[in-house]
Amino acid sequence: MLNLYERNGLIFWNEKQIKIREMLKEFFVNNVRETLRDLNKAFDMIQVEAPLLTPVEFINPQYSASDMYIANGHFQSTAGFDLVLRPETTMGSYRYAKHLLETHSKIKLPVVIWQHGKSFRREQDQVTKNMRLKEFYQLEFQCIYGLTTANDYSATVVPAVHNIISRMLGDCRIEDSDRLPNYAEWTKDIVVEKNNMEVCSISQRKDFPNAKVLEIAIGTDRCVYNFDE
Repeated sequence: MLNLYERNGLIFWNEKQIKIREMLKEFFVNNVRETLRDLNKAFDMIQVEAPLLTPVEFINPQYSASDMYIANGHFQSTAGFDLVLRPETTMGSYRYAKHLLETHSKIKLPVVIWQHGKSFRREQDQVTKNMRLKEFYQLEFQCIYGLTTANDYSATVVPAVHNIISRMLGDCRIEDSDRLPNYAEWTKDIVVEKNNMEVCSISQRKDFPNAKVLEIAIGTDRCVYNFDE
């Protein structure tokens, strides 16, 4: 992983690493699909690619202006700015899910809207080995299901995802996240044992209207780093 711009958090990916990322993405998607459909055959998996530039009103308020890349680098708030580079993929998945549920009679809960794409954050300047990247790939699954669903999907999904990732990266552990986002009832992290690097978080979200959401968020750049290390 080359830092040819000589700026922390910005790296160049070679062809081998790009292919590893794509292989890991396909492996994770196929295994998450299999896990969910074993739990409920009605789960529909739908991929979307939302714009990287996002209207500021759709950004979760947990992100401040100092967390995001906006048109100019010196600002106190997002006032006066219409578009920002997205700090996560969730808002695009949510917007697409609402569109499908409101306009397509054949799309019903439960449904999974998933994306693999870049997000951008003003991370602290750290060396590459810490993988605190300013632009990075996320593979996110928004598993949306009814409020009255009795099945606790997380009881199966959390250990299953842990097993899926461990098969590719080696020994990992599950632990309670040291930060609880304002949109989550709880968050579990999957951490690589050899270097204590978080590569995945799973959250029970509470911010989608009239539905429950189990979110699986995998940092595929960090997975490539640990696979290729």
